[in-house]
Amino acid sequence: MTRRIAYSILTLVLTGVSISTFADLPIPKNPRWKPVVDEVYLQEVSDRIETEQRLLAVAVLNNTAYVGNHDGVYRVEGDKLVHAGGPRSEIRRLRVLDDALWATGPKGLWRYASGTWTKVATGPYVDVCLHVSDVVVASERTVYRLESEHLTPINRHPARLPIEGVASYGETVYVRHATQVGFIQEGEFNYEDVQDWGHLPLTAITRDMLAVGSRLLAPTDKGLAVLRGMTWNTLTGADGLCYEDTTCVAEGFDGDYWVGTMSGAIRAVKDDFHYFGCDRWIPHEKVNAIACGDKVAYIATDGGLGIISYEPYTLQKKAAWYKRWIDEWGMRRLGFISTLNRADDGRYVRFLSDNDVGWLCHYLDALCFEYAVTGDPAVRAEAVDAFKTVKWSEEVTPIEGFPARAIYAVGEEANLAATGSAGRPSEWNLTADGLWKWKGDTSSDEIASQYFTMAIFYELVAQGDEKALVQEHVQRMTDHIIDNGWVLRDLDGKPTVWARWEPEFIYSPHHTDERGLNSAQALNIIATAKHIVGDTEKYRKAQAQLLEWGYPENTLRTKIVFPNYTHFDDRLAFLGYFPLLNYETDPRLRAMYVRSLQRGWEIKRFENQTWFNYLYGALTRNDCQNEAAVQHLRDYPLECINYRFTNSHRHDLEVPKGYTNYVTDTRALGPREQGVRRWDRDPLELDGGGDYAIVDPSSYLDAYWMGRYYGFIKAPTTTDPKLLTVEKRGLQLGAKPYGGPPRPKLRHEP
Repeated sequence: MTRRIAYSILTLVLTGVSISTFADLPIPKNPRWKPVVDEVYLQEVSDRIETEQRLLAVAVLNNTAYVGNHDGVYRVEGDKLVHAGGPRSEIRRLRVLDDALWATGPKGLWRYASGTWTKVATGPYVDVCLHVSDVVVASERTVYRLESEHLTPINRHPARLPIEGVASYGETVYVRHATQVGFIQEGEFNYEDVQDWGHLPLTAITRDMLAVGSRLLAPTDKGLAVLRGMTWNTLTGADGLCYEDTTCVAEGFDGDYWVGTMSGAIRAVKDDFHYFGCDRWIPHEKVNAIACGDKVAYIATDGGLGIISYEPYTLQKKAAWYKRWIDEWGMRRLGFISTLNRADDGRYVRFLSDNDVGWLCHYLDALCFEYAVTGDPAVRAEAVDAFKTVKWSEEVTPIEGFPARAIYAVGEEANLAATGSAGRPSEWNLTADGLWKWKGDTSSDEIASQYFTMAIFYELVAQGDEKALVQEHVQRMTDHIIDNGWVLRDLDGKPTVWARWEPEFIYSPHHTDERGLNSAQALNIIATAKHIVGDTEKYRKAQAQLLEWGYPENTLRTKIVFPNYTHFDDRLAFLGYFPLLNYETDPRLRAMYVRSLQRGWEIKRFENQTWFNYLYGALTRNDCQNEAAVQHLRDYPLECINYRFTNSHRHDLEVPKGYTNYVTDTRALGPREQGVRRWDRDPLELDGGGDYAIVDPSSYLDAYWMGRYYGFIKAPTTTDPKLLTVEKRGLQLGAKPYGGPPRPKLRHEP
């Protein structure tokens, strides 16, 4: 097919004449959302020490963590556990009291202080606590006070039931049995006056007990029992407790407390509960003990020690972290940002996916917003380079205006996507020079991504000749679509599977799900082309044709909900709203598009995904749950690894009041629970992951810098460089650097 280009644009490119001046995307005036300052917050950082043996106990003394197992006590040294001396028998409980480490087990009671271990008593001991100023120790039937290195009983008669724990609460010594809690009064066990109201969960088995301020906490297999004064209450899933089969409890470091469970750990912060599951955060699901140091929690499990530390961060610093991650893990190639697959031998190899260009668009969006905020010339240069790769996706194919999904350098080490649209075999086509293969059967996903990104790049970054290149790119794609009857036409002369906007497809009874979405995409294509290329007669006729076909009316139900529901189409829908509502001025059409967006937002808002929130807020100036959106970004884990996650067992999955889940009966999950994922992710997926791929963090970068541009997020107030950026380490952690041929120069690149 002969390649064509508008003569006027070509002339301007070749002569270097600037087509238009720098422009801005409109920022809403007097928005109904309140900006949030990018304040310093504590970022969760995960680490672990895996072991073959179960870890039964953990405590922190003088900023050093100690763990107990069947072989004694070990201390944490770097990424290893080193035997700490002392007992060489099973240790089931470790406590720190009065600057000393105490260890209890079936064979004795030990104390470690000033670098010396002392065996205080022989025999089975189950627990120890500090009561007022005394050390109190419990055996299975007796509670003792330590006096001058001797244990003196404080109960006159042995307990009726085996004692499993001891705690000091309200200046009273409480004892815990498997199904009962009592206290010692004048040498006797008292079970009648523990409570006036409430009770432990019926038939529950207690697992631990700890006094934290005004509360006595008792983990059970049916929730976390809480004694306040003489009233028992039990926290369950209905109260937000993530999992009710609890095992242990520990006081935190910032007014918080931690709860271990049979499947994960929970941090309680005021009225909020943070869930840390296996294996992103901890090496085994069963938690046996937790201890906290200065801004760090140590979680002893059946498979080792999970370490969750909290470091001061800003969202801006996290953005710098993710850029460094991309560099260190070798995710860059030819301007693309590639995910990495882990091979059987542990090596990481770049994966060339179904929509490499579309995913690059999100990274380019981030660069555009970042440059608009910072004016950093290095960011602009990177944005221009990424744009050239996007434009190359059309130039690499022999079909004028037809962009490729992905591009492969023949012979490079990479895994190529084996499937295409709807599970069909991939279409990798060799270029005439034999250097490249390009992935065909391009879908509407690519088109939606590119039109959205061309609008942002054109307005915020492109200058001079770059404006002309954007115009050429948009014109070639738009003309291809219009001239081919509103489809992308592949090498075989047939329409691709999904890039179809003609009435026969739109109004087919087999494609009712796509009717609203594809109608909106067609309108978006024309609106963007008219704005960037020009309000030509051809585009006016094309738009009139779409109006005649009734496409604007179809857009009301752009967001697909029933009878089917997809999350990747949600992203496509919101990509289309952006140019439509920025460029369309006809009040009648705008009213329909805004109604469509309002409907889509009502369906999406309970998911609280920042990118969707910010697009809605930017286009409507309405409240977009900004504080929650910022928290969503803070919840992003630093590691971009696709760990396994499991949440279907949890008890806190009810949809919050005031929201509706139009698909299932569970609430949406966030990045702490699912990990770093792209904006096509399914926030209702309870279980998943586990291939340990290195994931593209562009979703975070896109949302953060868009938030900064529109004023959802204000700049950090701190001037400390350590809280604004990260040092360059020059590490190579993942795939080998790309070593194939360079990206060719664009056809009309100056």
